[in-house]
Amino acid sequence: MPYHSSPLDLAFHALSDPTRRAVVTRLADGEVAVSALAEPFDMALPSFVQHLKVLEDCGLIASEKRGRSRWCRLMPERFDEAADWMEAERRRLAERLDRLEVYLDNKEKEDE
Repeated sequence: MPYHSSPLDLAFHALSDPTRRAVVTRLADGEVAVSALAEPFDMALPSFVQHLKVLEDCGLIASEKRGRSRWCRLMPERFDEAADWMEAERRRLAERLDRLEVYLDNKEKEDE
């Protein structure tokens, strides 16, 4: 059976790389031209553009051509999906820990 990644899987994969996380952090301040976005990174532009493609393919960023430059911006919707998933997992874990606490309290009372 072939493996098909969900949009959430692709987003977490994209964010697993430190270069791509740094790009996201920079884009949080607003739109940036690819040439300016690439400046702080010690890699060839084609390699850097591959990172942008991963981010764009999963919907975390969007880019558009303006004149001779390509500009990138964040797409908050995909981040909202990831944040919603993490919050649901946090709540689920908190509920499990609450049940464990109740169980341990009851066990302690039984042992007394």
